[in-house]
Amino acid sequence: MSIVSNNLKRIKPSPTIAVTQKARELKASGKDIIGLGAGEPDFDTPDNIKQAAIKAIKEGDTKYTAVDGTPVLKDAIVKKFKRENNLEYQVDQITVGAGGKQVIYNAMMATLNEGDEVVIPAPYWVSYPDMVLLAGGTPVILECNEKQGFKINPSELEKSITKRTKWIILNSPSNPTGACYSEKDIREIAKVLEKHPHVYILSDDIYEHVTYEGFKFFTIAQIENLKDRVLTMNGVSKAYSMTGWRIGYAAGPKEIIKAIAKIQSQSTTNPSSISQAAAVEALNGTQDFIKERATSFQSRRDFVVKALNEIEGIECLNPDGAFYVFPSCKGLIGKKDSNGNNIKKDTDFVQSLLENNGVAVVQGSAFGLEGFFRISYATSMENLKKAMEKISSFCKSLK
Repeated sequence: MSIVSNNLKRIKPSPTIAVTQKARELKASGKDIIGLGAGEPDFDTPDNIKQAAIKAIKEGDTKYTAVDGTPVLKDAIVKKFKRENNLEYQVDQITVGAGGKQVIYNAMMATLNEGDEVVIPAPYWVSYPDMVLLAGGTPVILECNEKQGFKINPSELEKSITKRTKWIILNSPSNPTGACYSEKDIREIAKVLEKHPHVYILSDDIYEHVTYEGFKFFTIAQIENLKDRVLTMNGVSKAYSMTGWRIGYAAGPKEIIKAIAKIQSQSTTNPSSISQAAAVEALNGTQDFIKERATSFQSRRDFVVKALNEIEGIECLNPDGAFYVFPSCKGLIGKKDSNGNNIKKDTDFVQSLLENNGVAVVQGSAFGLEGFFRISYATSMENLKKAMEKISSFCKSLK
């Protein structure tokens, strides 16, 4: 009899983390590898945020805190939602976790029963389905292809909802595609959800501040008659380059927030007290650098999309946000690499690209859509130029 639980056997390790680790191992062995797999800004955490953490350490702010966040951080989050999203919340409607991933995991563990369904649009962030499975729920994958701009078709959403549906997960800007839902898009989706009052909405807004060309961010909790069914997740990882600090947060119905705290009290207890102090400064301090960094990401996006679309066999949509592109490699499926290996699917393409030309990307099938691959352009323009040259050379070598 295996010591490993049956629940754990239902899931797989994170493919994005696996690709990043493989790239690190190859680099450590002396190979020239360009890693485009990690969803992590290459900018450093701003100095004012670092200083707030140092101050907290010096002042002995190093003890346990309230399980789901300090009062001062929860207050900063309340003010953030009011200032940036025109959303009113009370402190007891806020939860803070060790990263946005933990917040979503807690929400699934706290609310799902066996047989409950969660509608997950694909392409999806790799962890959504596995979190649902670990919590005993059933992922219902709603395919959103490139002809739809990788976004939900409301009529298809309607068909995917059943009496067992408990949640739908929305992610805008999207990981892995960078697709963004406009206010009009959100309102069309809301019309469907208004007809199904038993369905809750988890809105993953972690890339809220990484949008381009005047795109106006809108979140579904801003639709008043849905707000009581929405858990809005966000965090400091992407906008403030604080991935390693591990602070995510969410706002939503008190019953869900209380249940999340109960789960967290038996797992991590509180997030790091130092990281929470830093997050207060992130949310309350200057926000000037955010737009500047988004402009830098936009320049990189423009370069990468143009370079990819110039490669025969590759097609790439131009996303409105996040720092990813999700190009199709369908035009290269069926070819062979220089070693005679068949490129039968996107995993073969990604593996051969890494082994032959030293560029690490993530296969689209890891995100629920075969025939694509994800590139993170959250790296230097120098790295991106080298990577595009290597990808172009690799694709030309396929016969």
